[in-house]
Amino acid sequence: MNPSSPSPISICLIAGNEAARIRRVLESVAGWTAEIIVVINADVNDGTDTIAESFGAKVFREPWKGFGPQKNSAVARASQPWLLNLDADEEVTPALRAEIEQAVAGSEAHAAYSFPRLTQFSGRWIRHGDWYPDRQTRLWRRGLVRWSNAPVHESPEVKGTVGRLRAELRHYMTETIDRQIAKISTYTEAFARAAAAQNRTASGFDLLLRPLWRFLRSYCFRLGFLDGWQGIYIAWMTAFYTATRYAKIRAAQKTD
Repeated sequence: MNPSSPSPISICLIAGNEAARIRRVLESVAGWTAEIIVVINADVNDGTDTIAESFGAKVFREPWKGFGPQKNSAVARASQPWLLNLDADEEVTPALRAEIEQAVAGSEAHAAYSFPRLTQFSGRWIRHGDWYPDRQTRLWRRGLVRWSNAPVHESPEVKGTVGRLRAELRHYMTETIDRQIAKISTYTEAFARAAAAQNRTASGFDLLLRPLWRFLRSYCFRLGFLDGWQGIYIAWMTAFYTATRYAKIRAAQKTD
């Protein structure tokens, strides 16, 4: 491959009203990738499309179908042999770019590659606990990945092996604590519905020991205490999320 030529990669992005933060991720991939595909929601009205187009992106406006189906729409529009999925609040670091370019130019037979994601939360980069290394499978050969239709926490379904890159993808979390608490309600409701469809029940063990284990794992065993007050908050939030989803299953059982 000619060093001056862009890598044969299609960037696949989905976005709502992201004018305030999408520029960073586009700057991190423009110029060295061959194509940028951005699928925006039909009701986007803040200029996200104009910003994306200024970086040479191909922008498509579609009704919201859910995270997995929306990502699959972007994938279907991509033309390059490699695809890289990103979110509007992320950034490809120079080190990760170098590893991605090396992987794409190499001859290894992996269908996809994962890499760690480093999240910034309340002014601190979180390097321990349940939020790190948070490996993400985001780079893959065309035709070998499809995103699941799960209502939350959609995942890539890979046909083949997954290689591991070492450099980090940066994640600039801008959500407030109130917004994170609100998302717990949404995510646990989806978990409870899926459990009901599978006739899954919850016991006292699930309500007491699972949340306790999640806190200890995040804060103690995975060294979350090294991340300051943010680390202890993340551990408690993870434990509360776990308790809430099993409490909702228990409540649906209509038992004492």
